[in-house]
Amino acid sequence: MRVYLDNNATTMLDPEAFELMKPYYCEKYGNPNSLHQFGSESHPALRKAMDQLYAGINADDEDDIVVTSCATESNNWVIKSVYNDYILHGDKNHIITSEVEHPAVGASCKFLESLGVNVTYLPVNTDGVINVEDLKNAITDKTALVSIMWANNETGMIFPVEEIGAICKERGVLFHTDAVQAVGKIPVDVKNANVDFLSFSAHKFHGPKGIGGLYIRNGQALTPFFHGGEHMGGRRSGTLDVPGIVGMGKAMELAVAALDFEKSNVRRLRDKLEDALLKIPETFVVGTKEQRVPNTILISVKGIEGEAMLWDLNQNGIGASTGSACASEALESNPVMEAIGAEADLAHTALRLSLSRFTTDEEIDYAIDVIYKAVERLRAISSTYAYAPEWHVSKL
Repeated sequence: MRVYLDNNATTMLDPEAFELMKPYYCEKYGNPNSLHQFGSESHPALRKAMDQLYAGINADDEDDIVVTSCATESNNWVIKSVYNDYILHGDKNHIITSEVEHPAVGASCKFLESLGVNVTYLPVNTDGVINVEDLKNAITDKTALVSIMWANNETGMIFPVEEIGAICKERGVLFHTDAVQAVGKIPVDVKNANVDFLSFSAHKFHGPKGIGGLYIRNGQALTPFFHGGEHMGGRRSGTLDVPGIVGMGKAMELAVAALDFEKSNVRRLRDKLEDALLKIPETFVVGTKEQRVPNTILISVKGIEGEAMLWDLNQNGIGASTGSACASEALESNPVMEAIGAEADLAHTALRLSLSRFTTDEEIDYAIDVIYKAVERLRAISSTYAYAPEWHVSKL
């Protein structure tokens, strides 16, 4: 059996979205900016897809949703354009983010630090979430932007974005959220969250790869990242990816329609897997089930390197991921595990398992069996367990 449990990395393209995309590759292939009929025949599908995106995050018609290549582009655009608009040519010099942001945000902030920007990286608690009081205390009259994710890509933990948005609005600070891991899993409402900018990526909610979006609140200026045309109302130059937009719009519509299914069935399967794994002695899951998106588990199994576990899973047809990475003969620990203050031996053992609405009971049963056997095998040869004293509580 093949079981895919790496849906926070990417998802299967929804077959319904794929079918809608097909005609725009070889039949209705005209450039939508062209004035002839080959260009204009794609306009109805584009308008419908954009309406689906607006409805999916409850954006107003007066707001902008600009199609980008991915959320990495969207994140870079916001952070670097805020630098250009409010720091380089303004009186601000401060950005606030968290220690557990996606690298697209973290690396952009590090880049701005090299240009002299003051960046505050808010710490997280043992559940991997920031304290809103820390945010309040960090904001100054020099703060131009707060960029805090909606849900974490490693842990699935949901951040208090509505509180953050209210604080930023009260203090007159721009608020950007990377909602990549939230859209399609939990309700995302840009009005309730008081966000100025929101990033999303289609391939995280069963849309096509290579396309995403940036929500921009009505009236909010943002220097374009790309120049050279009047596409997307002058916000982003470049010929529109018609099949990608059509697929993304339909995938958004389908994902939002399936939110109740996510909350019930996907969460049921996630909890079934999690409860079974926590029966293994000396395991640890980050965050409470209630505060996580319904599909995600970040678990550490003491005594087993994350990449060793991945090897066993892959050999048995299971796709998962870990925050560990081999670099120059050194195994790097999961940065999120480090941020929450996990012990060094646990920080190297993180395994992320992420489900989707296409995951089945049979797949979860198979995954549980494979992981049990992998833990038994790997602990038997682990230096932590193979030579443990007889009184060691694991009994493995």
